[in-house]
Amino acid sequence: MAITTLSSREFNQDTSRAKKAAAEGPVFITDRGTPAHVLLSIEEYQRLAGGHGSIVDSLGLPQGIEDVELEIPRSAEPARAADFS
Repeated sequence: MAITTLSSREFNQDTSRAKKAAAEGPVFITDRGTPAHVLLSIEEYQRLAGGHGSIVDSLGLPQGIEDVELEIPRSAEPARAADFS
């Protein structure tokens, strides 16, 4: 996934470039050097906003990873108080 950064001026002068770049990945649009907006393809927006995917999809982990079982052994060490100093 390619990430593109454009200033507001560049975005205003070449919107078609920004739209083409959004097909490859997010386009950050800056105001005075600070990211202010993100341009995404509709497919990417729907994937992020749809809420129908799993956490595995959202994190971009490989398919089938959700079927991996993880067994964490219990510790024989007694619990101790947390030190917040």
